[in-house]
This record gives sequence, C-alpha cells and structure tokens, in this order.
Amino acid sequence: MTNDKITEVGVNIAEKATMIWNVADMLRGPFKPHEYGLVILPMTVVKRFHDCLLPTHQAVQEQYEKVKNLAVIDGFLTRASGYQFYNISKFTFDSLLADPDNIEANFRDYLAGFSANVQDVLAKFDFDNIIRRMVESNTLYLVIKEFNTPKGYLGPDKISAVDCGYIFEDLVRRFSESFGEEAGAHFTSRDIIYLMTDLLLSDANLADTSNITVYDMAMGTSQMLSCMEERIHALNRDIEVTCFGQEFNPSTYAIAKADMMIRGGDPNNMRFGDTLSEDQFPGYTFQYCISNPPFGIDWKREQKAVEAEAKKGEQGRFAPGLPKISDGQQLFVLNGLAKLAPNGKMAIIQNGSPLFSGDAGSGPSNIRQYILENDWLDAIIQLSTDQFMNTGISTYIWICSKDKSAYRAGKVQLIDASHCFEQRRKSIGNKRNDISDYCRELIVQAYGEFRDDAVYGEKPGVYCHSRIFDSVEFGYNKITVERPQRDENDEIVLKKGKPVADAALRDTENVPLTQDIDRYFEREVQPYASDAWIDYKKTKVGYEIPMTRYFYEYEPPEPVENIVARIQAYEKAISAAMSDLFPKEG
Repeated sequence: MTNDKITEVGVNIAEKATMIWNVADMLRGPFKPHEYGLVILPMTVVKRFHDCLLPTHQAVQEQYEKVKNLAVIDGFLTRASGYQFYNISKFTFDSLLADPDNIEANFRDYLAGFSANVQDVLAKFDFDNIIRRMVESNTLYLVIKEFNTPKGYLGPDKISAVDCGYIFEDLVRRFSESFGEEAGAHFTSRDIIYLMTDLLLSDANLADTSNITVYDMAMGTSQMLSCMEERIHALNRDIEVTCFGQEFNPSTYAIAKADMMIRGGDPNNMRFGDTLSEDQFPGYTFQYCISNPPFGIDWKREQKAVEAEAKKGEQGRFAPGLPKISDGQQLFVLNGLAKLAPNGKMAIIQNGSPLFSGDAGSGPSNIRQYILENDWLDAIIQLSTDQFMNTGISTYIWICSKDKSAYRAGKVQLIDASHCFEQRRKSIGNKRNDISDYCRELIVQAYGEFRDDAVYGEKPGVYCHSRIFDSVEFGYNKITVERPQRDENDEIVLKKGKPVADAALRDTENVPLTQDIDRYFEREVQPYASDAWIDYKKTKVGYEIPMTRYFYEYEPPEPVENIVARIQAYEKAISAAMSDLFPKEG
C-alpha cells in the first residue's frame, strides 16, 4: 500500500465529497445545518446504486417482464443487474428530471422498484420522511438535478468501491461535525487501517488458502473490512474473502450494507444491532477480527444484557469479569476473542486505560489476567498522539492471537511507535500525524523480527522501539501487610494468642509473580517493620502493562551553570531594556 494510493483516494474524497456536500446550499432554510446529512447521505447511496445499475437498466426491465409472474424472481433479476440488488422501476434520474411536475410520485416509484435488501438500507435512513420534507420545501427536484450532474456521477467505472467507501466516510464525518458528535466514532483513517492489516497478515501463509473470514464488531461504514479485503487480494487475488460486520448507528449501518452490496459481497453479513447486548453472530468464529470500537463510553444501556451474558461463564463472551461501567472497551476485546477461530488473530484499537486501570481482583485486571494467562496477547503497539480526528490522546493497537508461533509462545511484544509518524501538512480535526509508508514498514519489521530492545529507524527522529517480555512479568500478587494493635503500655494486643491487626496501620505491597512472596516480605518489609505479617487470605493476583515505564528514558537535567548563565543573560537584557525605557536624567 503506497502513499500514492492514499493520495489518489484523498483527491477523490476531496473532489466528490465536497461537491456532494455542496448540495447543502439548496437545503438552507428548510433544513437546519445539523440536518443536511439526513438528505445527503441517503441521496449519495441512492445515486451510487443508480449509477451502478444504469448500464444494465434495460436488461433488468426486459428480464422483469419475462419473470414478473413467477413466485421467486430475485435470482433472475440479480443476474441481469450484475449485482446482489436491482431496480425494476422504469425511471432513471434522467427520466425523473424530464417530468418535474410529478417528481415526488415518480421518485417514490423509483425507490419502490429497488430489491428488498435496498429497502432495508433506505428504512434505516428514515428516507420516506426526508422525501416528504423535501417536497414541502420544493427542494426534491433541485437535489436530484444536482446529483445528476457530471460532477455527481458515482459509477464504478470512475469511483472504485474502496474510494466510494471513503467518500461515504468523509460525508459521515461532515455530518457528525455539523451535528456536534464525535466524528472519530465513525472514522479510522486509511494509514492506520493499513498498519493493522499488515500486522495481521505479516506472518500469514496465503499461498494455500482458498477462503478467509474477516469480522468487524463495530464496523461503522465498513471501511476496515474493505481495506482488509483489498490487502488480502493484493497478496493473493484468488482468495475468497468473506466479510462480516455489526453496527449500531442506523445511518452508518445503511452505508455499510450498501457498500457491501456494491462490492459484490453478501449484504446479509452486514447486521444491525448493539454488539454488546444484541450479538448478531452467536456461534460464529472468524479467522481475522479488525476493529476500532468506541472507548471511554459507558455501557449502562447494555448493562442488563451484559451482566446476563457474563453469568454464562465460559459459554458466554464475558467470562473473566466486567470493566468499570464508565468504559466498555474491554468488553469489545472479550467479544472479539470469543469470535476468533482456533487459528484466529485480532487487531483492535484501544486507549491507555485497558493497560493498567483497575486494581488486583477488579474486572479490568481480571480481563488482562484472562488474556495473558491464556497466552492470547501477542503484541501492543503504541501509536503517536494526534492520530485520530476526534482525539489527540495516545492510542494502542492490541494484536491478539489464538495460535501464536512457537517462538512467540508465553511472550508479549511491546512496540513504542509513538515517534513513528509523519506530520500532516493540513490537519483533519485532531488528526495531525500520519503513519507513512516508511513508518508502517518500520513497525511491521519490528513486529516481524520479534527482537528485544531493538530500535528501528534513527533516534531522535522517526523510529520505533521493540521489547519482549514473558507474559508472567505483567502479573503480581497484591499482599496485605498487617501491623498489630498496641495498648497504652505499647504492648501488642492479642486475641486467642494471636496479634490483633490495626486497620490504621494496614498496608499493601505488589509482589511480582516472578518473585517469592515470603522472600520479598523478608527483604522489603520486615527490616522496617519487624512486627508485621502477611494476611495470606487477602492476597489477590493482578495484571498491568505499564508501557510508559518500560520505555522510559532518563534525561539528565540541564547543568546548573547553564541555567545560571541563561538567567544572567536574561537579567542583562531586561536591564538594558529598562535603561532604554527610563534613561537617567542629567
């Protein structure tokens, strides 16, 4: 995947998305700015369908006349259209515009001619009400006319499926921004997706593979799926890639389903519903999972269903525990792991919270313990800040594998790629940094070579740093250290011959799993508190992954003499300036 391709797509996005969004000029007044997308998104989808079907329009009409009285006609008409959808209406955009007086009735006839799978897409847009509002405001004809200009052409001969998908993404972003939503909830840029796909496929043997399944549990408009398919086919054109996705936002789901139909995939694999509470793929497993689920968002709405699922134990998706109610991103990780086939592999984006939030015995810590003790965590890659449109925080790609290579078994690779980026000439929201081809190659090389304490690139410029750890190194025993109560004579208070613990003096210590608890206690505690003891019944196991600590590099402070010299220089400059302002009289 080259930057030329990214640039090419960028041009298509800029030209087409801007042109399409300019339709908003004629919507001002009847529609508020945050409502423009309610018109533009479904119209873009309809026009894409129209332009795809236009070359076979006459063939479909002729076939429909032959089979319209049969009980089942879908197969005949999809073969005639060349897609998994069709339209039996006699109208096209040209003929609609030729009869402006009947534009509403004819346009509704045109929409009614679409196959059932397209009707599902239009229903998710609530398009019927939007048409009524356009009729009332006398904008329906004008909108159709604008979309039918040469600049509004969206046929596959000019706009590829992948490019069209990114045009959809850009329109969703604009709509989200006008609505005051977090646009990043719908958008992951292509440079990040390509890094994720290359990490997933870096050690894949695709020569003898005939079919691959890919799943995105929070698919948005499904661009991760289409890019994954694109990348696989770049490596082996003959592989059949079957994509599956679930999405909860009606508009983005509609676009994803439309995109899948246009690309020739099975639209029934694009399913609507909340992944956490309404799993649309029970019993399914997939070879690859690629996803950027929401983070920092609570799961109160799904709480009842999630807790019921957790009670199923290993028969459900959330066996090891539940994260704090304010942030459900770890639930998506558990869902992805439950959906991985025995040879499956997942790339999922997270913020920093799942690395360390939660004390020993808490839900977040238990989830980390579950993943690490099952040896499913393969690698974590820290990206730079400012990689996403809606947030400037650091983000991380977790690579999980159900079938690690022997040399990776029992180990976890951490890659600090926070310095591996190229600044954009122009930011998109908060996205100021890109993962260039060179950066992606460095990161994928670091992942593939699996070397400890290895630097790829050149410090202090663009580089990434790889470190290898045994999985057990992330674990610790949290021990409770007790001290005795003492009476007025400073004597230890006993009960049944044993010291009574003083809750005010109680303390805890985190002892690495790689160290013996008793020896740690003798070395680190008893020399400073000879009367202390461990309450073994309160010991809990915890796991955390402190990436910042592992990659911390000490920078010595500036020498004192340099600081003094700089201060003296400032004083002289200030004194000179004051003399100029207030010259001595006489």
